[in-house]
Amino acid sequence: MPPVARVEPLTTTRRLSGPFDYALPEAPVAVGSVVRIPFGRQRLTGVVIALAEDSEVDERRLVAPTEVLAESVPADLVELALWMAAEYCSTPARALSLVLPPGGRALTTLWAEVGDIPGDSEKLTARQRSVLERLPGPVGADLAVLRRLERRGLVSIAPRERRRAPFTIAGEDRHVEPSADQRTALEALRAGLGGAFLLHGVTGSGKTEVYLRLAAECLERGRGVIALVPEIALTPQAVTRFRARFGDTVAILHSSLSEGERHDEWRRLRSGQARIAVGPRSAVFAPVADLGLIVVDEEHDASYKHEGDPRYDARRVAAWRARYFDATLLAGSATPRPESWRALPRLTLTERVDGARLPRVEVLDMRSARHPLHPETFRALGEARKGIVLLNRRGWSNFLTCRTCGKAWECPNCDVALVLHRSAGEIACHHCGHRERVPTRCDSCGSVAVARYGAGTERIEHELAEALDIPIFRLDADTAAAKDAVPALLARFHAAPAGLLLGTQMVAKGHDFPDVTLGVVIDADSTLRFPDFRAEERTFALIAQLAGRAGRGRVPGRVLVQTLDPAAPAIRFAALHDAAGFLADELERRAELDYPPFSSLVRVITSAERLDATAHAAADIARAVVAALPGTATQVLGPAALFRLRGRERRQIVVKTGERRAAIEAVRHAVDAAANDRTHRDVAFSVDVDPQ
Repeated sequence: MPPVARVEPLTTTRRLSGPFDYALPEAPVAVGSVVRIPFGRQRLTGVVIALAEDSEVDERRLVAPTEVLAESVPADLVELALWMAAEYCSTPARALSLVLPPGGRALTTLWAEVGDIPGDSEKLTARQRSVLERLPGPVGADLAVLRRLERRGLVSIAPRERRRAPFTIAGEDRHVEPSADQRTALEALRAGLGGAFLLHGVTGSGKTEVYLRLAAECLERGRGVIALVPEIALTPQAVTRFRARFGDTVAILHSSLSEGERHDEWRRLRSGQARIAVGPRSAVFAPVADLGLIVVDEEHDASYKHEGDPRYDARRVAAWRARYFDATLLAGSATPRPESWRALPRLTLTERVDGARLPRVEVLDMRSARHPLHPETFRALGEARKGIVLLNRRGWSNFLTCRTCGKAWECPNCDVALVLHRSAGEIACHHCGHRERVPTRCDSCGSVAVARYGAGTERIEHELAEALDIPIFRLDADTAAAKDAVPALLARFHAAPAGLLLGTQMVAKGHDFPDVTLGVVIDADSTLRFPDFRAEERTFALIAQLAGRAGRGRVPGRVLVQTLDPAAPAIRFAALHDAAGFLADELERRAELDYPPFSSLVRVITSAERLDATAHAAADIARAVVAALPGTATQVLGPAALFRLRGRERRQIVVKTGERRAAIEAVRHAVDAAANDRTHRDVAFSVDVDPQ
């Protein structure tokens, strides 16, 4: 074996550049081994990323890792992490931390097995006979009795690992005959094994059944499966259907599991005991050997983009893993991203599997309205037995101002307005979490004329509860904080004979409630007012996805869209259920403006407590990127001001380029140079490739 192990210490700083060479320990190591290493005066965890024949350091001076941990990272995930570090301008250590085995240890219990009962069993006491009749099983409170029986050779007692299984909603497998569209899609997927495809199907068209059938065929060939869903708490039906079809072959991976549950599920996948991993974006790192299929359900969903460093996109990572294993990549959505629509061959499911029609969508003009709910909305809600109401803004009011002097209440740490949460008696910042009591008078002029503007989910809940005699189920970040709160609330709504599910974009996820006949979108154009080139895409997807929740049963559905801009293309196309028309229009607009997918974006944010510190660092980075990319199809926009966040001043640079690889390299070198410049020691750096 080569005598040198190249180890990447798992640190968070950009100022440390590895890997570092170590002598081989006595215990065997390989690429992916997780080790404890002496590092200066510290003891750090590291990952072996390579074995080498020689070192630039005198090998007599090399020290060995002090410990080799039991669990290791698969070699393909080490390679993936190194690619991610380069692709997302991060560090190998930060990327490797994403693929590490979960912490925790195996949970063991004493297990007793019964042996042969001798002919003189009448010598056993009644208690001993009772205990023997319950075997095999865990020892429990009968340990003393079982130890006496063990000494007589009647039982054997040994530790046995006990699985900590995640809670999932039980469900029955629905075996259905595939529709003509589903059969056509499956035939194309079988013919194109190892390729990447977009499954574009209207809501309720049976995309999940295509995933399940393709996964079954993959298992028959002895290969593994990863199925990604946007947010597992909001889409429990997907997990339920995979578990119902494949049982314990499915492992569940998501952040809400306990450390022990994550440990056990990860080990089941690593050992091959489980062959299908289902979970949100982090499940893309599941240690599934010989992958044959990766499914990305609801591929349009923004939750596939990671907000921490490295800011990876799980869809892009899934494509890398699929290419590595020559596996099939299947992205599915009723409202695909323009990037996927343009890049991937399309398979289409045009009709709902039950033959139900898509709901009728009516656009309600709110330009002259004085109340957040249109009269027609009130009428429809009063007539519907079950409905879903979407308002993508939580709290009671957007902001508070003094009518006398004009003061607006803002966060002391961030340059944003504080939102009123009336039930808590607080105004709160939705960025840093700052909270304070609701003011009764203005602290600038003393006036008691404190006005509230705008409406959030809390206020709409109050309005509906006063006007309607049906239960309201509110689903937003305020009601979903506790563990298992979301599935419990959704289960209550599902079981209720009547009610309204009211909430933020959470209510537009892939829920399947057959008795929902009405959908309402309040302030539908609010997302259009964001200064973001993806605003139209997000608006279209939000309305179309919410519309897809209605009319899935026998009763036709109806959707009401309240808006201040009824002529907006995103709203018009969503009302017609015309994804193809919207995407054609959107791609034409983006081509004219040279936005993705016709270019790539890289955003750099510098932050510091002092404005001059963050401004100087941003200026240095911008100059370095410009100098590194002369004469290329690249624009460097900024530095520009961003609002203060958590007490830190911020500046941003956006690199817009047709030379993706060169631009990423230029940004990485510029940021690394700035991070290692002592004049910028108080500055934090954030790089986001393909910002959302």
